[in-house]
Amino acid sequence: MKRTAVSQQAALAKAPEIQREVAYFRQTIGKIDTAEQLVADRRLLRVALEAFGLEADIDSRAFIRKVLSDGTLKPGALAMRLADPRYKALTEAFGFGDFSVPNTKLSDFADKTLKQWQERRFESAVGAQNGDFRLALNARRELTALAAGPASETTKWLRIIGNPPLRTVMQKALNLPDTFAAIDIDRQVGMLRDKAATTFGNETVSQFANPAKTEDLIRRFLLNGEARTQPQSTALTLLSQTRSFLRRI
Repeated sequence: MKRTAVSQQAALAKAPEIQREVAYFRQTIGKIDTAEQLVADRRLLRVALEAFGLEADIDSRAFIRKVLSDGTLKPGALAMRLADPRYKALTEAFGFGDFSVPNTKLSDFADKTLKQWQERRFESAVGAQNGDFRLALNARRELTALAAGPASETTKWLRIIGNPPLRTVMQKALNLPDTFAAIDIDRQVGMLRDKAATTFGNETVSQFANPAKTEDLIRRFLLNGEARTQPQSTALTLLSQTRSFLRRI
């Protein structure tokens, strides 16, 4: 999967459905001035949400409008109060509540957003064959960016906890129980630090800026997730599903 991802993404990008949505987004997004206009156009909204992994909110238009309209700079902005950092990323990207002229007017906005969207669509196609593959691809991208960021280590761990797909990967990679998400947040952070130190020799999130550390985490996630139900056939199952997916797209 890792070796062929670029060529398979290119093949998926040529699909008529993808090309139609790309063309529509490019032609239309520059005309959007407000969050209200964006949520009123379901095609644009779908691409916007999928680009940030928030496609499940496609029917929560009032909520998304509020998130986008508040921006990220005002005291009490909704995106800044939500535990999931993807809402902040979405809001910052569009800039409706922060600037008199939104980022939709920037010449490179469509390119950046569509690049993210196509990456997510590829992950979605992978996920149709194996959900853990999708989570792994998402983690490779998001964890690397988070690890390299300027936030404190505690903030980085909290962002992982607040991001359900990323939390799932970390939780399984560190072999934490299913009940982990139900305990107190401060205890979750402490447990993650302790388990990371034991497993990887370092308690920080920043260590995953090293691609080798991220790959180690992903391998542990896949093995821990699959070995619980199919300990003897995990490798053959993953290989078979990967080949089947590549043939289909």
